[in-house]
Amino acid sequence: MSGGGSWAVAAVAAVTAGYALVSRRLATTVVSAPMVFTAFGVAVGPVGLGLLSLDHDAGPVLTLVEGTLTLVLLTDAMSVRRRDLRVGGFLPRRLLGIALPLTIGAGWLLAWPLLPGLTLWELALIGAILAPTDAALGESAVAGPGVPPLVRKGLKVESGLNDGMVLPFFVIFLAAIPGTAASAEGIAGTFWRALVLSTVLGLVIGGVGGRLLSGSRARGWVTDEWRQVFVLAVAAGSYALAVVIDGSGFIAAWVAGFALGTSLRRGARRAAVSAAAAAAAGAPVAPATGTGTGTGTAAAEGTAASDDTARPAARLGDFLAALSFLVFGAVLLGPQLQHLDWRIVVYAVLSLTVVRMVPVALCLAGTGLSLATVAYAGWFGPRGLASVVFGLLVVEEHVPGTTLIGRVVALTIALSILLHGLTAHFLADRYGDWHRAAAARRPGLREGPPAPGRADTA
Repeated sequence: MSGGGSWAVAAVAAVTAGYALVSRRLATTVVSAPMVFTAFGVAVGPVGLGLLSLDHDAGPVLTLVEGTLTLVLLTDAMSVRRRDLRVGGFLPRRLLGIALPLTIGAGWLLAWPLLPGLTLWELALIGAILAPTDAALGESAVAGPGVPPLVRKGLKVESGLNDGMVLPFFVIFLAAIPGTAASAEGIAGTFWRALVLSTVLGLVIGGVGGRLLSGSRARGWVTDEWRQVFVLAVAAGSYALAVVIDGSGFIAAWVAGFALGTSLRRGARRAAVSAAAAAAAGAPVAPATGTGTGTGTAAAEGTAASDDTARPAARLGDFLAALSFLVFGAVLLGPQLQHLDWRIVVYAVLSLTVVRMVPVALCLAGTGLSLATVAYAGWFGPRGLASVVFGLLVVEEHVPGTTLIGRVVALTIALSILLHGLTAHFLADRYGDWHRAAAARRPGLREGPPAPGRADTA
């Protein structure tokens, strides 16, 4: 490793250790991990110390951000359950099925008058890159105890799924731009390999992997440590095999996460039911199979099995995401700060407001949700990791409009990191106060009653 590379690694290690030491303290403030790591990235990038640059470190940078998104896609998909879309699921269904396509379209149309010089497909690419949300940038807004469960779960499910749902749009738009690697296959070829084959591959790897792991766990053959490592192997394997067939590793990993999580939950439920039957018959029960006594317990054990298996990988994904924000600050944001103009600033502001909030308002019309809830869900659509990775991939592809696209994406994400981070605590508290008061006045409030233990704090 070169001297400059060694200094970069030492600097990254120092800021990571420093943040870890004060992480609990900072969690009570408006200063978020993405803020800290992005600011530090700017400091070590070309406009600062010059320790990290896309010109010299493109390989490691892309490996880091692609690996991070792969892991996040898989673990997010593993955590999604069908009941999340059934019980109060109208909110994420509308946000994903209606608001998300409208957001891409609005971002595409607004870019046309504000960003001259870009082609139709390059404008569409900007709309797709800046459409997915990242709950980590406003974690308090989603995890706040005063936020009603309907809204909290809805925003969490949306954030966990929309990055994967944007992938087909991103892949197709990129393939439509002449000169990119995907354009050689054409839109039809890209659709076949990236969407169809990669989806099938992800289903097979995730489904078979989940069955094998469930069987091994039921027999007591696998330790807890290696059960968790298995998730990393599925993520890496699904991504790599999709790349081998010239497909989309991200789509394969995302679909594999759904299949793996579903298979693990089914396996754990079957084991719990078998254990309950054996216990009822007076037979000894193996510890690995659980001690469920009914279908309700079996369902709970299935959920717990999937969560326990994915949790360490999800934590690793969170850590890598923080490092990805550092990379974003160094190689994407820092170099673009000196080249901004009013059009880029206006588009970035509109992307975080009109482009997100109007589609959310339209998709929630007629649901009975209050204006405060619609505004809250519309504002907390922060742009984060997925947009960072997509932006870097476009830069690496040397798309004709790379320079302008990079500037727009960098500023929009930076403003999101700042504005959503600064407002998350405050607005979550204010919205929670409003909800408790509204629920007390209107028992049938569409948002539902306050979370248990919060009603007495009003």
